Amino acid sequence: MPANPGVRMCLAAIGTDTGGSIRIPAALCGVVGLKPTYGRVSSFGVFPLSWNLDHVGPLTRTARDAASVLSVIAGYDPQDPASINIPVDNFLVHLEDGVNGWRVAVAKGDYIEAADAEVLVAINQAAQVFTYLGAEMKEVDLSWLEQLALANSLMTQADGAAFHRERLAQHPDWFGPDVLQRLQTGAAFTSSDYASARRSQAEGRRRFELFFEEFDLLLLPTTPISAPLIEGTGAINAARQLTRFTSPFNLTGLPALSIPCGFTKTGLPVGLQIISKHWGEAMILQAGYAFEQATGWWRHHPAG
Repeated sequence: MPANPGVRMCLAAIGTDTGGSIRIPAALCGVVGLKPTYGRVSSFGVFPLSWNLDHVGPLTRTARDAASVLSVIAGYDPQDPASINIPVDNFLVHLEDGVNGWRVAVAKGDYIEAADAEVLVAINQAAQVFTYLGAEMKEVDLSWLEQLALANSLMTQADGAAFHRERLAQHPDWFGPDVLQRLQTGAAFTSSDYASARRSQAEGRRRFELFFEEFDLLLLPTTPISAPLIEGTGAINAARQLTRFTSPFNLTGLPALSIPCGFTKTGLPVGLQIISKHWGEAMILQAGYAFEQATGWWRHHPAG
């Protein structure tokens, strides 16, 4: 019996991600999590939180496994109004081709650097690995991600309140206190609030379209902190903090991969988030695979 029988219990799992709920647990647990481009994987039959922000994707041990699972679950679904009829790449064919000559941005600025020091050290070391692999690296101030994160939070709460409006009115006792508070906050937003958030969404999507004309990839932390303690209210209070770097890519619908990139001094995993242009899943998986092979972090897991 292994020391930690809960480790490597399955090859893969399917998750949903509205503000980071594939990538955040992947980062905190030391595995790979992939949020595909919005519309790449059908959400038909998924219990919604936000019709505009929900994504479906895999959690796996490695980038290769994520590529294999995505090859199965990706594709057009006429029953899903958000599904896009676009050809599905062969996510394995170029997986081992590396990132030599790629143009890679590393997120900097006050919004990013508010993360814990140990997280930032791990991300900087990961960026150095990409330099070693032949990528051309450039630091870019992305403090404007804060506005996208705020818009994503507003839309999530408002959309959730819209979906649950009858239950909120008739059975508020069905919800836990923290969920009820968020849904009631969402219900209180005005149409002007929501319209402004949708405008931020459109502007963010366009800004990243221009961004990825200059760069192939963007690197930043998956989460600004390592896993909070489960006891007490710490995990609930940390929820908004945990989505700081993930939720902007729900709002913009960009593909995002979280991959292990080290551990804190207390043995908790740290995740590197790799972003590319819309429909760029093959690129972020290729980059993730190259990073895995160069570092071997995927072979390690938290002590249990």
